[in-house]
Amino acid sequence: MKNKLSDLNNHLFAQLERLGEEDLTADQIDKEVNRSKAIIGVAAQIVSAQNLNLRAVELIAEHGERFHDKLTMIEAPR
Repeated sequence: MKNKLSDLNNHLFAQLERLGEEDLTADQIDKEVNRSKAIIGVAAQIVSAQNLNLRAVELIAEHGERFHDKLTMIEAPR
């Protein structure tokens, strides 16, 4: 898999650094703020999906494999 949560973290911090650039014009700041809002929206969806994945894995770990066939979106461990 190419994208990891660490990549998301790097993107978020890179955007934070862009927002902190002191030589931005008002127009550039507006563009970066809009870009930040888009990144935040996508990041929130990624985190939400990963939380759901984690909850499913915890369910399997706590109650055994009897739930695994009900969680068809979860890949079997390798």
